[in-house]
Amino acid sequence: MKIAELTVASRNVNITGTVTQKEEPREVNTRNGVMKVANAVIEDDSGSMKLTLWGDETEKVIQGAQIKIENGFVKEWNGEIQLSVGKFGKLTIL
Repeated sequence: MKIAELTVASRNVNITGTVTQKEEPREVNTRNGVMKVANAVIEDDSGSMKLTLWGDETEKVIQGAQIKIENGFVKEWNGEIQLSVGKFGKLTIL
């Protein structure tokens, strides 16, 4: 699967790409308590997309890293589509 193929309805996303940008993690209040979140950008040869990193992912993913996402999903937040790993997905640094 390529980034250019992803839509707001995309589920079970399996994709490999490079993290080209990453913001500093920040803490947010969620229904599960305070969690760390960071925005990043993932890119492959078809395009780029915002990637939302949660919890431990915010520390282990660095700019320039090659990553693989399995069983991710795409959602829209504040008018922008973004890729997330979610509770049932997996992020691996290659």
